Formats: sequence, structure tokens, C-alpha cells
Amino acid sequence: MLKEGERIDDLELKGLKIIQNPEWFCFGIDAVLLSSFSKVKKRERVVDLGTGTGIIPLLLHGKYEPKEIIGVEIQEEVAEMAERSIRLNGLEDRIRIHRGDIKDCFKDIGVNSFDVVVTNPPYKKGSTGIINPHDKKAVSRHEILINLDEIIFTASRLLKGGGRLYMIHRPERLKDIILGLDKNKFSPKRMRFIHPKINKRPSMVMIEAVKAGGDFLLVEEPLYVYNEDGRYTDEINRIYGRL
Repeated sequence: MLKEGERIDDLELKGLKIIQNPEWFCFGIDAVLLSSFSKVKKRERVVDLGTGTGIIPLLLHGKYEPKEIIGVEIQEEVAEMAERSIRLNGLEDRIRIHRGDIKDCFKDIGVNSFDVVVTNPPYKKGSTGIINPHDKKAVSRHEILINLDEIIFTASRLLKGGGRLYMIHRPERLKDIILGLDKNKFSPKRMRFIHPKINKRPSMVMIEAVKAGGDFLLVEEPLYVYNEDGRYTDEINRIYGRL
């Protein structure tokens, strides 16, 4: 089951586990927060764009048990690792990995077919400098293989009317996000800024947008990650299931 350099981590959620390779890219708090911010019903079909090692599908299954989750991943080795994690948890009938490009995955998995799309995309714009397209960490962090507009366009093709897109990103990209949503007929409905601690600027933002939705936007209370003593806040501990 495990290959050289890999390990199995306990997600502390209904006995779920995930295979990871620290040399590539291990999931962080952003995936955990996005899965908590997303609202998914049991009858719904979900797509995770850029699923990586499959962390978000596993967390969404553990929290909401939707009918079906498809994780889209272009990097073959990473997708194969995600598939092994799915088998490790015995979830082949609920989660599957589509190996392919986000840009045109809707041609294979379905147009206007899904209730929810989630994505934790690369945060950094593609650099004019040399970035190795085979560097798994770089692909996860930089818009090398796909950009924000392309991700939002694909989400619009996948979702039914009234379908929901959940995204976590950086506040400095908020203008790009809003413009991309508007161009693809999405309306932002909920937004929450994540701050490292009180009196610190937000480092992340989570957005729920609805395809062909109305104009009302709710900006939720800030989410603080750490107390002044450097420990997780009570809300973060609740999200992790520790309170």
C-alpha cells in the first residue's frame, strides 16, 4: 500500500485515514477550514477541483456523507496516491478520482450535473521566472497548469443552476475572484476572512458563490486561528473535532 517516503495519517474523523508524502505536499489547515465552511447534503453530487491527495473528498465524506464525490487531479502520481487512500478507507463506491485536466473535465464527468464544487486552488499567479511544471509543491502553490479564471469557468460548466461553489484563497486575489465569478454568472453569497490571530490582517478568505443566484452577500464574522498564547482558538479546535 505504501511507497517509499509515504506515511498514513489519521484524520481524527470517523476513523478516516490518508496517505501522504511529505516530499510532495501535505494538506494544511486551509483544506480543513474549507471542508467545514462548505455545506453539503447527503443527496448531493460534489466535485473537488485540484483534489491533490484527496483530502477534501475524505473530509467532506466524513462530515456530510454526500451521494458522490469526484476529485479531479492532473498529476498522475498524486491522483494514484489519492486512489489508494480511497481504497484504504473502503470508499470506492462514494469517492472516485478523475485523472485529467480541470480545464475540460466537464466533458468527461458531466455538464450542469453537480450540486456542489469545492476548490482549494493554487494561490500564487504564474511567475515569469522558471518554475518546474513537474514540481508537485510548485504546481500546488502556483498557477502553472491552470489559473483562477479557468477554475471558475469549469465550476460554472459542472454546476446545475443554483449549484454552489466553495473556494478558499488569498485576500489579495479577491478582486480577481469577484471578477471571475461575475463573468461566469456566479453570485457571491457568503464570505469569511481567516486571520492568524486578533489584530492581524487576514491571510485567507473563504467564499460561497451560487450559479445564477441573487445579489445578497453575507460577510460572516472573522475566523481567528490562534489565541495570543499561540494555541488554537476554541473555534478551530471545534472544527478539528477536539472540543
